[in-house]
Amino acid sequence: MLHEVEGDLLLSQAQAIAHGVAPNDDFHIGLALSLRERWPAMYKDFRHFCQTTHPKPGDAWTWSGAGAPRIVNLFTQEGAHGHHGGHPGKAHLNYVNKSLRELRQIIEKEALKSIALPRLATGVGGLEWTDVKPLVEQHLSDLGIPVIVYVVYRKDVRATEPNR
Repeated sequence: MLHEVEGDLLLSQAQAIAHGVAPNDDFHIGLALSLRERWPAMYKDFRHFCQTTHPKPGDAWTWSGAGAPRIVNLFTQEGAHGHHGGHPGKAHLNYVNKSLRELRQIIEKEALKSIALPRLATGVGGLEWTDVKPLVEQHLSDLGIPVIVYVVYRKDVRATEPNR
């Protein structure tokens, strides 16, 4: 079941946080920048992952570090143009759909108890939430765990989340 909340996703008590990125993303804006600042090791590992595996839109990559929730990077956008430092492309619904299938597999395989995510691919990605939300519902609403969607960002405000 989806639970829509308002608050700061970085303060979520969910076992995992998912967000949309592009292959070779620099994490220089929005939620990605906040994640990079909060967990610099995640960004360093992300860069290494992209350089060694060359992920494609629709893929997913999971990171976990000491004191951090599991972070699932969903490749919802076209890759950064050129190379490191390039501007990521826009998100596409087919990439979101494929990455949400990947996220579901990760949740089931790792037996995650809860997941939090923003309005996926609607910021930098440029998609409309009215188009993305049905895909999130289709892939995640029947998992039997709290799926917490942060629909409004409120800096430093802990949202009231459902019990895990």
